[in-house]
Amino acid sequence: MYKFTDRRGAIPRLLFATRVAFDEIIQRYAIAGTIAVREKFVRGAAAAGNESEKTMANKSLAKGPSDTCVLVTGGAGFIGSHTCVELLNRGYRVVVLDDLSNSSEVALDRVRTITGIDDDRLAFYEASILDREALDRVFTENDIDAIIHFAGFKAVGESVQKPLEYYWNNVAGTLVLCEAARDHGCKNLVFSSSATVYGEPEFIPITEDCPKHDATNPYGQTKSMLEQVLTDLYVGDNEWNVVLLRYFNPIGAHESGLIGEDPKGIPNNLLPYVAQVAVGKLACVGVFGDDYPTSDGTGVRDYIHVVDLARGHVAALDWMGGKVGTGAANTLGTIAGEPADDGTRRGVGIFNLGTGTGSSVLDVVHAFERACGKELPYEVKPRRAGDIAENYAACDKARDELGWIAEYDLDRMCADSWRWQSQNPNGYSTAAPIA
Repeated sequence: MYKFTDRRGAIPRLLFATRVAFDEIIQRYAIAGTIAVREKFVRGAAAAGNESEKTMANKSLAKGPSDTCVLVTGGAGFIGSHTCVELLNRGYRVVVLDDLSNSSEVALDRVRTITGIDDDRLAFYEASILDREALDRVFTENDIDAIIHFAGFKAVGESVQKPLEYYWNNVAGTLVLCEAARDHGCKNLVFSSSATVYGEPEFIPITEDCPKHDATNPYGQTKSMLEQVLTDLYVGDNEWNVVLLRYFNPIGAHESGLIGEDPKGIPNNLLPYVAQVAVGKLACVGVFGDDYPTSDGTGVRDYIHVVDLARGHVAALDWMGGKVGTGAANTLGTIAGEPADDGTRRGVGIFNLGTGTGSSVLDVVHAFERACGKELPYEVKPRRAGDIAENYAACDKARDELGWIAEYDLDRMCADSWRWQSQNPNGYSTAAPIA
């Protein structure tokens, strides 16, 4: 494993901004220089330097995967690790930056096992996206061509309790990342957004023309805010090449059973909760509401296999390089800029990634019962505030522009999840997968 650890020692697992003085945060993450540069810019002294930054050419994505290096922030996490597998299988060189606050380095060891890669085609830096010095080191030591940005806190309930931490880590961290990327001439970025930006949608199935509404929690607000930030980056500097991927409910695991979702503590999402009931770690599945206007009264969502989702990110890189699709700005929020001479696109692309099919909570429970071969206990509870009856995607645009479709159905998602959970009942802390 090619690993680079921050020279100041282990990166803190969680940064509780309410408990750490601001000057300590600055010192810990070495962003004092970033703040000083920003203050200098406001005073006008950096006007000439800013003009040169705007005219700096972006990296080309028109070349082949073997000549392309992708920085994957949060690459040791659930979706990130599966995306690393797909990138490596396509021949890309991958650099992972992850602070391991909600992930495990073991996942990257297993990515190497799955792909058979044990050289510097996969490198790992343990650091936060808030750490400007670490980011500069990553860009200096690696010729980064594009960024797939997953890193961020993601628990909806926790975000309500800790909004400051979520805004600081997710929003400020992305600003630091984008500034470092721009300063090193890399303006190709795929952002891990979410269908939560639609709020309570105006119509179902949700297309990319569905207007955004206020999110119901700080986590969702960070996604919506960052979509606007990244759009503004292009408006201010038309070298940027940004794709916003709005996805729905990723579940499943790699078919090997070596990597999967490993939540810390009690899972917040349905599928890992069901899986832990199946292995006996939790007693009963909670079903929140059975009186919705759906086929069985339980809420309907669009569940997508994590491998399909990972492949969607790889397809986005092809689209950004002008290798697939038209690049037309034909849905709400998209911007089609003038492509570079080599075909690398410029602008803002927006795509839903889902199956286009809704499955109810009980559909998921029963599919998992088929996967594990036993009945799972569940208890109907009152509805949760803010939940809606149905939420699923229309993914025609991703099919037409990215050449991407979701291949795996709900039964496959649950079978792969069960294989992961049964072989790794304690997640990555399990000593070794059970044969």
